[in-house]
Amino acid sequence: MPETSLTMKNFLVIFREPDGRTITHSEEENSRHQLNWKNWFEKYGKEGKIAGGSGLTLNGKIIRGVHSEIADEIHTVGTEIVGGFLLLKAEDLEEAAEIAKTCPIYEFDGYAEVREMSD
Repeated sequence: MPETSLTMKNFLVIFREPDGRTITHSEEENSRHQLNWKNWFEKYGKEGKIAGGSGLTLNGKIIRGVHSEIADEIHTVGTEIVGGFLLLKAEDLEEAAEIAKTCPIYEFDGYAEVREMSD
């Protein structure tokens, strides 16, 4: 594993994308997209920039209100969902954003939010 600088900071990347149940892609498009993700993870993994992360299923629950009521649903805004997250190591927010801007999330109209994690 590559050595990382002592000044590396931790960042959370939240991936938001259209709900896959509302937009379909061909098998070829999906295969190409998955390969692009695999290659992207390999590249930044070898550089020591990825510290963890995962895609998310559509199975979830929301807990809300003063009585902590549980609902069998996930948070959506229109047809948009949180599709996954990534833990990045970078020198600063600018480097983290530069890494995130190269990921394949944008191929299927998704977007990424990069946030520095507090110590």
